[in-house]
Amino acid sequence: MPELLEIETYRQAALPVVGRVISGVHAPDDWYAKGDTTPALLREVLPGCAVTAVRRIGKLMLLDTDGPVLGMRYGMTGRLIVDGGAPIDALEYSTSREDPAWDRFSLRFADGGSLTMRDPRRLGGVELDPDESRLGPDAATVTYAPFRDIVRGSTAPLKARLMDQARLAGLGNLLVDETLWRAGLAPGRSARSLDDVEMKRLHRVMRRTVSVLGERGGSHTGDLQPSRVRGGHCPKDGSVLERDEIGGRTTYWCSHHQH
Repeated sequence: MPELLEIETYRQAALPVVGRVISGVHAPDDWYAKGDTTPALLREVLPGCAVTAVRRIGKLMLLDTDGPVLGMRYGMTGRLIVDGGAPIDALEYSTSREDPAWDRFSLRFADGGSLTMRDPRRLGGVELDPDESRLGPDAATVTYAPFRDIVRGSTAPLKARLMDQARLAGLGNLLVDETLWRAGLAPGRSARSLDDVEMKRLHRVMRRTVSVLGERGGSHTGDLQPSRVRGGHCPKDGSVLERDEIGGRTTYWCSHHQH
């Protein structure tokens, strides 16, 4: 389940393609090309372009070239393979089986290398020159004042607000559940209801959670994660975890210490 931590791993793994010239494009799936982008357009405009940088905003990875920018979204099950090697072998809630039929998009380079998106459930996509302004600030780096304004700008459930990529980019289901569990905040309460003390704690805990789980190896390494099952118990106090749907996502939280 790629969230900002997994996409950052992909970004770092893709750094060796900077400076390489694209020689060919494998784009067999019309549905995987988003917006006004088509497989034919990808095959037309990308060959001959040199990759100049690899960036990330939230869950969006961006390959800058001396032509267009290529945006790459990995959905829930998308994995990156660079020169035949994968920086992440398997994703939580996905399969570990390898099948080249799941290669939805690939770039071939003039030096013989390649960059491939392998996506079993076909939930990601690629787009030329994506509108980066549609994403909020990155959750890994956002400072307190803009974060406070983002959260307080809505009466939506707190979890839903934190997962709104147009407001705050990068957090997914696992990171948000872990952050709110650590911060002692209920995911279903109104985002606008947080007082100053709670808001500062949430911002501090969010940044710390992203840092710690990044060091551990990904969004699936949180302390809450092993208990995110039906009948699971809170690792802090032993209470049976609540299981709700908030913002369209299955949510686990502890009603004993999250308020």
